[in-house]
Amino acid sequence: MAAAFRVFARKGYTEGMSGHISVRDPEHPHTFWTNPLGRHFGLLKASDMVLVDYDGNVVGGNTSRPANAAGFLIHSAVHKARPDVIAACHTHNVCYFHGEAQAVYPEFGGVVFSAEEGARLAAALGPKGKGLILRNHGLLTVGGTVDEAAYLFTLMERSCEVQLMVEAAAANGMQKVYVGEQEAAYTFQMASDPEALYWEFQPDLEYEDEMCGGAFRK
Repeated sequence: MAAAFRVFARKGYTEGMSGHISVRDPEHPHTFWTNPLGRHFGLLKASDMVLVDYDGNVVGGNTSRPANAAGFLIHSAVHKARPDVIAACHTHNVCYFHGEAQAVYPEFGGVVFSAEEGARLAAALGPKGKGLILRNHGLLTVGGTVDEAAYLFTLMERSCEVQLMVEAAAANGMQKVYVGEQEAAYTFQMASDPEALYWEFQPDLEYEDEMCGGAFRK
C-alpha cells in the first residue's frame, strides 16, 4: 500500500490532504489499514499506516496522526458492504472555487506597469475572491497565508487542466454532468476556510522539505 501511494505521488495523484487507500486486514477482516491524515503520498511508509475498525476506532498501527474522517466513512462503508473487496483507492479535488471565490479578468493589458491596471485586477478579484483567471495572462490566487494561496494556485491550475479535458470530451459528444448548486455550496462551506486550506498545503510542503533536505530554510 505504501508503494502504491508513492506511485500515485509520481503520477501526480495528490490534492492536498485529500485521497486515501485502504486494505482489509488479513487476520481481522472487520478492520482495515489506511493512510494517516496530512502525510504526503510520496513520503508514506508501511509504519505510517493506521488500523481502524468499522466504528472508527484506531486499533493498531501509527497513532501519532489521525486517520482521515471523510476517508474512513467512504472506505468503511465499502468494506462493510463488499466482503469480497480487499482494497480501495480514492483521490479527488473539490469545489474550492465556488461562487464568488472565483473571478475572471477579461482584459489583457500586457505586462502590468501601471497602477490603474493593478487596481482593475484587484477590483475584478472582488472582496470575497480566492482565485482570478487573467485571460491570456495567467492565474492569481490569494490567501491569509502563503500556504493557503499556494495550495489554491496548485488546485486552480489542476482544475483548469481538468476543465480542458472535460471540454474536449464534450466536444466529442459526451454530456457534461454538473455539480449541483446545493452540493457545491456545501462542499465549499465545509472545506474552504483559511485554516483548512493552510493544512491542505502541508503535505506538499513536508514533501518538498524532505526532497531538498531543507535547503529552502538556509
